Amino acid sequence: MIDTPPSTLTAVRADAHAFLDEVTGTRPRHGDADLAWLRTVAHRVQDAPESFLSWLEEILGDEETVRTAAKRSYWHPNGFAKMVLHASADFRIRLHVWPESAEPSRGESNPHSHRWEFASTIVAGEGLHMVEFRETTEGGMAYDRYRYGADPANPAALRADGGARLEVEKTPRVRRGDVYSCDTAIVHTVRPIAAGLTATVVIQGPHRTGTTVVYCEPGQTDDQPNGELTEADFRVLVGAVAKAVASCR
Repeated sequence: MIDTPPSTLTAVRADAHAFLDEVTGTRPRHGDADLAWLRTVAHRVQDAPESFLSWLEEILGDEETVRTAAKRSYWHPNGFAKMVLHASADFRIRLHVWPESAEPSRGESNPHSHRWEFASTIVAGEGLHMVEFRETTEGGMAYDRYRYGADPANPAALRADGGARLEVEKTPRVRRGDVYSCDTAIVHTVRPIAAGLTATVVIQGPHRTGTTVVYCEPGQTDDQPNGELTEADFRVLVGAVAKAVASCR
């Protein structure tokens, strides 16, 4: 939900791998990384697990790649890791990992939208439970609404934007092997279905809007800083995902 500005991201050395060559070779002629193409890439992760696994192993085998990727990755305040494996001008490949745990994680519990479209697919664990919301004038639950990206002095800050009521619109469940896609209009929450390791590959497109919306329950602080993700964390988490992918080939 809260990302490093694109200008600070650089592609890792493992970007020369065959998996990315295959992915970029499917780009539409008009060159735009639209939602249809993002879904194509997500399906490619599932259709070519050997190639995707080989890419993960190559990333782990290169110290500079690990160092670079760990610096641009972080722990989300709700306890899962957001790791950027590839970043170019118009698309990124991220790995979201909920580590082994005795109880299911709360995931991303604040309803939110995104400034970009994405497609994602589960590569480890049982899957993710999504709840999609819409604003309503009657019923639903009351939230404090914030805008992310609306403060020129601090683009990462949440700026208060009044109150709103949300009602549930859909409750999709995305299982291992499924592909879920999301445009900038969707407001949702995301949490693992079950305890244990859960990982999803997120194919993120270019920014379509300047701001996005985040909803917090009344009285909840809007100060939710990201946590540092170390190189050791990166190795352990990506290694666990690689092991899970290998076990299902």
